[in-house]
Amino acid sequence: MSDPDQTGVLAPDDGSLGPLLRVSDDRLAPGQGYGTHEHAAVDVVAVVLAGSLRHRWGDGAVMAAGDVAVLRAGTGLVHDECADDDGARVLQCYLRPADPTAPPGHEVHRAVAGPVDLGRPDAVLWVRRAAPGVPVEVPAGLLLQAGARTTAGRHDGGQVVPSEQVTLVLWQLETGRPAWALEQP
Repeated sequence: MSDPDQTGVLAPDDGSLGPLLRVSDDRLAPGQGYGTHEHAAVDVVAVVLAGSLRHRWGDGAVMAAGDVAVLRAGTGLVHDECADDDGARVLQCYLRPADPTAPPGHEVHRAVAGPVDLGRPDAVLWVRRAAPGVPVEVPAGLLLQAGARTTAGRHDGGQVVPSEQVTLVLWQLETGRPAWALEQP
């Protein structure tokens, strides 16, 4: 089977987004996965936009549209994620790790409609589904609007009135470096 259809949304190489390293909008056909792969010293936040996705590591969690999964690779793990029979669309957000020496872990936040506690001081995530023409009050931050395609831009806070059905994904980011990164040569 071919690789998932992955579209890069953000990939700043200058550290301007603090812990946020990159975001991709991934579309997986029914039964399609990424293939077994390794991660270490990275946190991956997966926002499931449509369909469902099975995580092949740990407890094998199944994530549905509206769920947010947080994978802390820490010292390292080997895993895969595969779409179920309905396929999947996922925003994969890669962050510098909160603690690169921590053991790996995976947590799923179900049916998110607002802030998500990521357990880290430098990144706050906020998610909300929005209907066309219906105003939504959105906090300030880096706003991704996942509709037919995903766009990103700075949002100063206030109402957003989408022109299509979208999932609003907002990152509030501390752009300084963590103490552990400052101690590295």
